[in-house]
Amino acid sequence: MTTASQRLANALRPVKHVLLDFDGPVCSVFAGLPAPEVARRLREGLLASGEQAPAGAEDESDPLALLRLVSDARPDLTEGTDAALAALEAEAVRVGRPTPGGELVLRACARSGRLVSVVSNNAGSAIEAYLTEHGLSSYVAGVFGRVPGDPSSMKPNPRLLLEAMEAAGTRPEHCVFIGDAARDVEAGEAAGIPTIGYANKPGKDAKLAAAGAVVIVDSMEAIATALRKTASGITLPAES
Repeated sequence: MTTASQRLANALRPVKHVLLDFDGPVCSVFAGLPAPEVARRLREGLLASGEQAPAGAEDESDPLALLRLVSDARPDLTEGTDAALAALEAEAVRVGRPTPGGELVLRACARSGRLVSVVSNNAGSAIEAYLTEHGLSSYVAGVFGRVPGDPSSMKPNPRLLLEAMEAAGTRPEHCVFIGDAARDVEAGEAAGIPTIGYANKPGKDAKLAAAGAVVIVDSMEAIATALRKTASGITLPAES
């Protein structure tokens, strides 16, 4: 019987390019500035500019979902709302919480000769600010956040994954995506890339499995260990 660690190793062995979600696998973006507070500030910003939030916005606590809602109802407000959210995300990542093992995954990719692209629905500017602040920029070949003013670019749309592969000159069979939500798995499938599900909260394992994740883990450390052990098909000594 194949164990979870064996399935993880099998998924990583052919990988040359790791596509990595940001909020969850690398950083808990809204740990310090909660998502409902960010959504509230977005709504207040609309009101302050003389605009009424669209129907359903008052009950939306996910700022990314709120951005979609605004864009669908009032396309003319998309650019300004996106810019306001990007500013709030930049504030959030300054007090966000690093994910245990997230940095280890970046280091293991570098040590095993694998390329890393961060692919996220968050604003690219906020992601880059976090990576710079934590001294991680050198481990990341490219950051592919949502296209400013175009929330339709967000996962489950595979656009950002496809752009990351094109920029790196890689093909799906040499890639893997690591994400913590069903939309990540859906985007990966649409791009032809297998997805490793990171179940960082109770109940996520079932959702990730139902979406089609090739393997599910509950720690980023497990992925880092497997990356080190599967470099070019050989076992490397443990990191000191």
